[in-house]
Amino acid sequence: MLRIVFVNRFFYPDLSATSQMLFDLACRLVEQNVEVHVVCSDRLYDDPSQQLPSQENVRGIHVHRTWTSHFGRGRLYGRAIDYGSFYVTASARLLRLLRSTDTVVAKTDPPLISIVVAAIAKVRGARLVNWLQDVFPEVASHLGANPLPAWLDSRLTKLRDYSLSMARTNVVLGMRMREHLEARNIPGERIRIIENWADGDAVTPKSVESCELRARLGIADKFVVAYSGNLGRAHEFETLLDAAERLSVDPNIVFLMIGGGAKMEQLQAAVTAKRLPNFRFLPYQPRELLSDSLAAADVHLACLLPQLEGLIVPSKFYGILAAGRPTIFIGDVDGELARIINAAGCGAAVSVGDASALVDSISRLQADRMSREQMGHRARALFVERYTVGRATRQWLEALQSV
Repeated sequence: MLRIVFVNRFFYPDLSATSQMLFDLACRLVEQNVEVHVVCSDRLYDDPSQQLPSQENVRGIHVHRTWTSHFGRGRLYGRAIDYGSFYVTASARLLRLLRSTDTVVAKTDPPLISIVVAAIAKVRGARLVNWLQDVFPEVASHLGANPLPAWLDSRLTKLRDYSLSMARTNVVLGMRMREHLEARNIPGERIRIIENWADGDAVTPKSVESCELRARLGIADKFVVAYSGNLGRAHEFETLLDAAERLSVDPNIVFLMIGGGAKMEQLQAAVTAKRLPNFRFLPYQPRELLSDSLAAADVHLACLLPQLEGLIVPSKFYGILAAGRPTIFIGDVDGELARIINAAGCGAAVSVGDASALVDSISRLQADRMSREQMGHRARALFVERYTVGRATRQWLEALQSV
């Protein structure tokens, strides 16, 4: 029996995107008679005060939770201590757990975990696969949030590259990310694109009229522009805020923000300061309500800072496609998502800072229901073709069986 050990800081019942992706894949690998273990922390991304059991079997998945500090994301030193504690405790657990016949899959939370996992895989004689949801330390450097001196940053980047080069394969999320690794001299034959996904059975297209969330919020008759998920350092909200302020004269347009993150808090503070009446804020919704929360929107927003193209792909995009809704992407108009959206005709792309273009895109979709419904149909068709969990599971099984 194939035995796979995943390493990621967060896992079920955590609701963060990387946790949910891993849970989806792990469940389906178990259904394919794969023995799956997950080494993770005993904390939740959005509520670090809650401690989870150290051992648990979840739908056939063997979950090994290690103690980690829980300072949270508020301060840099706190995050660094949280990362460091997970490196230490997860390494100790992995050394006891890993066998020479295993394949260990390292995700990218905390940053640079592949360096630690690569060393342990080498000691234990296990096969290494890296699953890159983002590329650090480049992300931190581009965000101006890298506290490391240049010499240490360079050394860690070389160690990171070594951990990628020694892996049997590195799974990336798109062509731009593949190109970035190849530019770092990672052998092309050790890079495999497996795009992220959404659960197309749990998230299905439904009419806005049948959406219970809209009714509960009293916005059933509004044109709803939604953002769902994490709004963090990789994103920007100034373009959205500027556009929303201009559109605040139209009482029929509502901006629904569902999720969390550092910049979600900043956005909420800015909305309060400006006294904008056209925003609604909700926390992360339970997974069983995801389909209804995605259906609450007439159109969804996704965003990414242009300098992070090739380093991150916003995972919320796949759920939007599954829900059959158009996407307006705010970022590099020649970026990964912008190319996909434009090729499929399932939304629009506007540049960061171009609030006028965002206002125009929202206004056009508001005025033309037939056009946005056609975009929604094309979105779901694209999802069925490329982004189902079943397709991703088949690709992952092929990758794991070939290493």
